[in-house]
Amino acid sequence: MKTRIVLTLGAVALVLVAFSASQRVAAQQAAPAAKSAVPQFKYDKSFPKPFPNNWKIGQVVGVAVDSRNHIWIVQRPGTLKDSEREAVDGSYGAMKGAVAGCCRPAPPVIEFDQQGNWVQGYGGKTDAFDWPTPAPKGVDGALGGAPFGERGIFVDGQDNVWLGADGHGDGQVLKLSRFGRKIVQFGKPGQGKADSSDKMNARGAAGVVVDVKANEAYIADGLHNRRVLVIDATTGKYLRHWGAYGKAPDDSVPTKVDSPDPDSPQFGNVHCIGQSDDKLLYVCDKANNRIQVFKTDGTFVKQGVVAPGTKGGSVYGIAFSRDKDQKYAYVADGMNEKVWILDRQSLQTVGSFGFGSHAGGGFTEAFSIVTDLQGNVYVGEAWEGKRVQRFLLQSAPVAKK
Repeated sequence: MKTRIVLTLGAVALVLVAFSASQRVAAQQAAPAAKSAVPQFKYDKSFPKPFPNNWKIGQVVGVAVDSRNHIWIVQRPGTLKDSEREAVDGSYGAMKGAVAGCCRPAPPVIEFDQQGNWVQGYGGKTDAFDWPTPAPKGVDGALGGAPFGERGIFVDGQDNVWLGADGHGDGQVLKLSRFGRKIVQFGKPGQGKADSSDKMNARGAAGVVVDVKANEAYIADGLHNRRVLVIDATTGKYLRHWGAYGKAPDDSVPTKVDSPDPDSPQFGNVHCIGQSDDKLLYVCDKANNRIQVFKTDGTFVKQGVVAPGTKGGSVYGIAFSRDKDQKYAYVADGMNEKVWILDRQSLQTVGSFGFGSHAGGGFTEAFSIVTDLQGNVYVGEAWEGKRVQRFLLQSAPVAKK
């Protein structure tokens, strides 16, 4: 449900007073960027190209770019309905089993080149390591699986692939080679403490970003836990963690998904994480419609709020423009079905693109986001979106060489 809010002058005054009292004031005081400087984007219908082998993808819950400027996604094959996988186990009334030539679930991890061609795909249940646990199908098989299992993807500077997991009982984060070989696994399913103090396991890791020079992986461990988790990127050893404002997380404070509180002393849920070139970590607290910024040691820097009136969360994913200063941050919003453009220094919203629609260029649930080396934006969609779209940069900032 989308709600239009109209404020009286008195209400605006009250909002401003409360707003200035919070710790996000410094992030909001700067003047917005000139409209002419805000990046503009155009939907690219050529990406991706049709998949081989009659493959079809489910919910796209992560998107990444590698050193070759190739685009990676992680998707949930288990979220395809029976009616979307007719070549395998389609169900149409009395008809059961394979009833047509198309379609089949694609592998969870997929690599595309810049032209949108399929390069490779892999993943799924294996004895070599603990693959994310897919949710079981609902009572009505036509509904597909619940939205759990694979979650978040990051390709580091050495082209290793990192994956989160939010299936039932999942406590793992995976580091794989480019071709899917296990390198490191942090955590195990069904083990450890059921709280944010656990040093051996995650609980619903939503995303990862890796600083190769620091040799650290920063994990958005906040779908059941409520923290940023840091591990050694080579060994997977626990290093440290922190909660909202850099303080210790407290799981006893209830999360109110439909009552966002931008001043909450605890994270509601940590839905994504990104690192800028100046080594700041941008953490998405989806339930509270806010982004908190930290140094890599957990020191709180600032906070910004995005579409504050949104119930259900407005900050699903974050990426950065590719100019020298990374002037802009792009935030995927799966409730308002937009990509918000933020001035990265002030965290003020200065523009947006996208609209709610199944049509190309629109969104059904804008979930994950990344920019390529030219500054183009890629958005993965969950729920019934089940696709990845490219938006070509049409204006400033000038992309890096």
